[in-house]
Amino acid sequence: MARRNDRLPPPENPNTDYRLKWRRPHRSGPSDAHFKRRRLAPKSETSTGTHKPHRLNRFQAFSSSSQNRRKKRRVGKSGGSSSRGACSRRWVFSSADCSNYNDKVTIVSYNILGVENALKHLDLYANTPRSFLEWERRKRLIFEEINTYNASVLCFQEVDHFNDLDNLFQNNGFKGVYKARTGDAHDGCALFWKDKLFTLLHQEDIEFQRFGLRNNVAQLCVLEARNDKPESETSGLTTVTSSTQRKRFVIGNIHVLFNPNRGDIKLGQVRLLLDKAYKLSEEWGSIPVIIAGDLNSLPQSAIYEFLASSKLDIQLHNRKNMSGQLEIQSNSRVFRSQIGCEASISISRSRQFLHGWTMEELNLAAGAIGVTNLQHHLNLRSAYSGVPGNHGTRDDIGEPLATSYHSKFMGTVDYIWHSEELTPVRVLETLPIDILRRTGGLPSEQWGSDHLALVCELAFANNGTVS
Repeated sequence: MARRNDRLPPPENPNTDYRLKWRRPHRSGPSDAHFKRRRLAPKSETSTGTHKPHRLNRFQAFSSSSQNRRKKRRVGKSGGSSSRGACSRRWVFSSADCSNYNDKVTIVSYNILGVENALKHLDLYANTPRSFLEWERRKRLIFEEINTYNASVLCFQEVDHFNDLDNLFQNNGFKGVYKARTGDAHDGCALFWKDKLFTLLHQEDIEFQRFGLRNNVAQLCVLEARNDKPESETSGLTTVTSSTQRKRFVIGNIHVLFNPNRGDIKLGQVRLLLDKAYKLSEEWGSIPVIIAGDLNSLPQSAIYEFLASSKLDIQLHNRKNMSGQLEIQSNSRVFRSQIGCEASISISRSRQFLHGWTMEELNLAAGAIGVTNLQHHLNLRSAYSGVPGNHGTRDDIGEPLATSYHSKFMGTVDYIWHSEELTPVRVLETLPIDILRRTGGLPSEQWGSDHLALVCELAFANNGTVS
């Protein structure tokens, strides 16, 4: 979950199809096969539900009935075995043959719900027993959950009790770094890695405030796989070759601004992270890149398009709907370019672009004056979109139907992206919508956050080596 202030009500029609607003641009080469594979039936068993949900990730309103509250209380008082069985998550494997890939890394991206944020926005948890919001209980659930994934790299967002997490995960062999948000907020991002598997070669943080992009932060680390570990200690990096060549990659962790109206800020934050990740990749020998986090943007949004297609014409999109969180109002005023001589340009004429961008907003989004076409140099793919799922958990482009759920929102805002040097071997399915709805909202008896963790295993497709 991201910043909860300025939260707006859901659209009147939750079934409006965002897919009419944007179609994934055609990409030649390997990516075509990549996008086709995601529509195939998965190889392994997945969670299924009897109810076929709407296929879009949207803000949706959920009524808070006394019946739901009574049902939730009964669940909270029960032993929980039946609930845990119903809410199990399963691995789904790629339809591609990954048997020849030697080195694999398991990544977790998880917005764990900041303690302060939960207490400040109790209206988002109207159906959630207060005991389910207690940090001591939630941190235990989160820790136990992560232990079942056998992960090697953890990317957490909305962390305001880093020392608690650090103490817990140190006992499991993890090392971690933390970056708190600037300003008055007390949460931030934390990145952990298995010390027996990886060495930290480089770390840097991004304070977006330095670029006029609010108080959010991001982390970038360069990790190198250790080659001096016995086979019994390499479960996170699934297998290790006998080669002495080094496997390195850039891992980025971000929590993007929530405010749906500030698409310029949100796009600027994503752009800056991708630029810095690319530069790091080049500095360390064109190594693979992984980007994880809560992007506060839906799969049908312009920001998703920018990540997936590597380019974006800003003028074609409304600033207030860059993240897909808000409907574009049908009666909104359209501003068209009317550029005359420089001396005649006034404040009232600064809105020169199709969807009402000011020069200042455009500069924040693009990072340069006069630029309207953005492009990044990472050929990114979504890990979940690259592994086929089922209709109960995925939308039409292969993303989860929901990675976050509380009283006022159900939808997907969390992602794991990777460059083309990596290929997804398997992903952990999210929960089917009908099962998710039965919880009444997250956190729940089993899950310690209002987000679901995204987990994927990525393989070095070309051995990911540097000399």
